[in-house]
Amino acid sequence: MIDLRSDTVTRPSDGMRQAIASAEVGDDVWGDDPTVIKLERATALLLGKQAALFVPSGTQSNLCALMAHCQRGDEYVVGENAHTFKYEAGGAAVLGSIQPQTVRTDRFGVLDLNHVRAVMKPDDDHFARTRLLCLENSHDGHVLSLEYQNEAASVAKELGLGFHLDGARLWNAAAELGVEPSVVAEPFDSVSVCLSKGLGAPVGSVLVGTPELINQARKWRKMLGGALRQSGILAAAGLYALDNNRARMVEDHANAQRLASKLSEIDGVTVDAQATNMIFAQFEGDSTSIVNRAAEHDVLVRITNGACRMVTHLDVSEADIDTAVEVLTEAVN
Repeated sequence: MIDLRSDTVTRPSDGMRQAIASAEVGDDVWGDDPTVIKLERATALLLGKQAALFVPSGTQSNLCALMAHCQRGDEYVVGENAHTFKYEAGGAAVLGSIQPQTVRTDRFGVLDLNHVRAVMKPDDDHFARTRLLCLENSHDGHVLSLEYQNEAASVAKELGLGFHLDGARLWNAAAELGVEPSVVAEPFDSVSVCLSKGLGAPVGSVLVGTPELINQARKWRKMLGGALRQSGILAAAGLYALDNNRARMVEDHANAQRLASKLSEIDGVTVDAQATNMIFAQFEGDSTSIVNRAAEHDVLVRITNGACRMVTHLDVSEADIDTAVEVLTEAVN
């Protein structure tokens, strides 16, 4: 099976399974799981922050961050297509009583910073208090430039806002930019990173920031049901991923480029975009039938917002790319 639906579909390698099996564990609710502590310290160091919190999912990590930054009745400013706003079930509003204020965003995830300034609420009892600005890097595979991030950080500081990054795929952004992860994370007060997207861990995300913010987030994690016990078993997979699977992510980007190049040669296929490890393509004809025919030949892809999104990852080789192209060519024809 060649699964291109997402980079979350990876299976633990033999080395990762061995790390899981031999993990030293404690009780993380009591704060004494040594493997969780090691993962949190390692991630904080990699991202240049003081403290970190291991959580079950990226959605929970972002929600803990929003609730640590904001109080009930506050507002956060976010891109109109951002994951924290659009794909996390409205958790900030439903569970945190935090109002989202969306702003214009282009297809690359770049927020209109003048629009950010325009939606900033005055200090008036009629309005929610604007407290936080959120970015996403990467966004649909597209990487925000370091210059843009710094410009957005200046706007946040000018407006007196906290600054949070949904960096679920920050590792891909750093690999694409050719910089250390800490360089991407540097302007932000808090950053959420995922261990199961691209890095190959079966589960888990980490939130980093100041000790004060992380202490607040830890309380919210408990309330949200994310406090685990012997979670060193999961943290061990994350540590293995950080140590072994970051450097190779450039291979996923190269395979995505190869896939985009070959797909663009197929009559009836238009490649809309390729960025980091993601490809967005349009099929002429019935896309659902094409996807179903490909699945019959063990190539899985998915339709997202009218386009076929294909994502390369550590379980997809260069040979798999060529096989997938052959199957998709037959399916389209």
